[in-house]
Amino acid sequence: MKKIYKTKRLVMKLPELSDAKAILDYFLRNREFLAKFEPVRDKDFYTLRSFEDMINLDKILYDNCQALKYWIYKNDKVIGSVGLNNIIWGVFLNGYIGYRLDKDEINKGYMTEALQKLIEIAFDDLRLHRLEANIMPRNKASLSVVKKAGFEFEGIAKEYLKINGIWEDHVHMVLLNKKLL
Repeated sequence: MKKIYKTKRLVMKLPELSDAKAILDYFLRNREFLAKFEPVRDKDFYTLRSFEDMINLDKILYDNCQALKYWIYKNDKVIGSVGLNNIIWGVFLNGYIGYRLDKDEINKGYMTEALQKLIEIAFDDLRLHRLEANIMPRNKASLSVVKKAGFEFEGIAKEYLKINGIWEDHVHMVLLNKKLL
């Protein structure tokens, strides 16, 4: 697995501490937009130290083959992230997809492009069997992204995550690695 991947229009990069300021800038630009899709954030979240800590934790998880998060760059500017979380090995070979995109870059195909590359990494490099995505039913754009990538509906997860202070149901979507069947 590489630390940097390029797609047709994007660069996907595992972060270094030197990327903390650019990632913080992304979150500051998108603070209101992301609030409806993410947990409640305290004021300490929006500090350079918080993002340096996040990058250090992401590196530990990556080094232990538990997760990987690529930050998406367009013209040297962070416009989002895409990653695999809670990677489970052994007989499961499963990972959970997570992603976010800059409010000014939605509906341009960037997330579809980045997710396709992440799926390639997960299935070809990591040889995972199954990817899961859990999305709030009201997040139509996100549901569209995973459907375009071939994910299939598997059910509804009741009160799955606490988003913006409210326990939200999520649509459970799954993609199987057909190359391993």
